[in-house]
Amino acid sequence: MKTFGGPILFLDRSDINTDEIIPAKYLTEITKEDLRPYILEDLKLSGFDPKGPRTENARVVVSRANFGCGSSREHAPWVFEVNGITAVIAESFARIFRQNMFNCGMAAIELSKADLDQIFSHSEDADAAMNIDIETRKLTVSGGGKTREFSFELSPFDKALVLAGGWVDYADLKY
Repeated sequence: MKTFGGPILFLDRSDINTDEIIPAKYLTEITKEDLRPYILEDLKLSGFDPKGPRTENARVVVSRANFGCGSSREHAPWVFEVNGITAVIAESFARIFRQNMFNCGMAAIELSKADLDQIFSHSEDADAAMNIDIETRKLTVSGGGKTREFSFELSPFDKALVLAGGWVDYADLKY
């Protein structure tokens, strides 16, 4: 079973779009794996380095509202997948991006602004990490000697997609 969680990449901005997640010039690559080096290449945030260790080691992305807006391409979740990122946590998601995450067997978890503010309080902690339990719909954030737990909602179908490993694996199990 896939593990959800690990080191956190904090992207403290709303409206991060799919062109910032994976630039359109790479959409002609033949395999998902070919997308790997271009993750977040065009994202402009103060102090952010798309090639830095926080990006390379990340297994969870935490951001703000309307994450994944822009075009409906599957490449945005794919570039997270091939870089080992299993979940994105945000206040809200663009509808198609959110569903593409579940279709790929990854979690797109929505939390309130207040909960996100508490999680972002760990953004300077070098050891900031998250554990996500899809079954119980709870996530635990740790870092800087503190631990916090949050509950999240997930529809039964989205939960089934994530636990199966995505739409194709889910269909193989059910049909």
